[in-house]
Amino acid sequence: MDMEMDMDPGLGTEPTARTLTLLTLLQSGGEWTAADLAERLGTSVRTVRRDAQRLRRLGYTVEARPGPGSAYRLRPGVKIPPLLFTADEITALVAGLHLIRAWLPEEAVASSALLKLDQVLPRPLRRRAAATDLATEVLQQPGAVVEAATVGVIADAVAGDGRVRFDYVDQYGRPTTRLVEPYRHFLRAGQWYLVGFDVDRDDWRTFRLDRITDISAVEGTYPPRAFPDESIEHWLTTDFGRAPGGSSGSAG
Repeated sequence: MDMEMDMDPGLGTEPTARTLTLLTLLQSGGEWTAADLAERLGTSVRTVRRDAQRLRRLGYTVEARPGPGSAYRLRPGVKIPPLLFTADEITALVAGLHLIRAWLPEEAVASSALLKLDQVLPRPLRRRAAATDLATEVLQQPGAVVEAATVGVIADAVAGDGRVRFDYVDQYGRPTTRLVEPYRHFLRAGQWYLVGFDVDRDDWRTFRLDRITDISAVEGTYPPRAFPDESIEHWLTTDFGRAPGGSSGSAG
């Protein structure tokens, strides 16, 4: 029986990563011999043939020239981004975008992301995405909505060891302006929060995202501070570290 396992070294050990690399090579243009592709992928010619067939099953138009010097190319004029999601991954993406849309009802970011996803997926996965979109509805609306721009500014600052400045209204209606080194934003008990180090108050604080306005990034990078507890959840359940076994902090 003629069987072959995906046991090639390098990229050959990960079929999905290897197939993605194959698609990227084919998208670079021209015609690739099976031997050249096998060398670039660190696998066998037989595995290249199988990966090319996998791309066809996903809806990509891979043309093959038969014979001893077999070669592959994408059909001329076909421009396809390297998206190699499984059907279940597409289901998770679309369902997740529905949840995000519930938190951002005033913005079109989730809906536009769904539309763009539909435009770039191959036909079989596009059918799964459309089916999930049709079958999914989020009934329970959150207590407060957040802005995508707020989340984005915070995320950039976390990734770049930066600071953010924003106007904030606390639970008693008192307005303040804060300078914060953000650590994480998290969802808890139906609300989104930011936890970070409040520079002016020299303390770790939490802030409701829906109470943050006029947020902006502060120029520069700063040495990251170690979070004062083993996890955000433990810090919160020990009254911001004030209970035995915790480290201090407070709500914004």
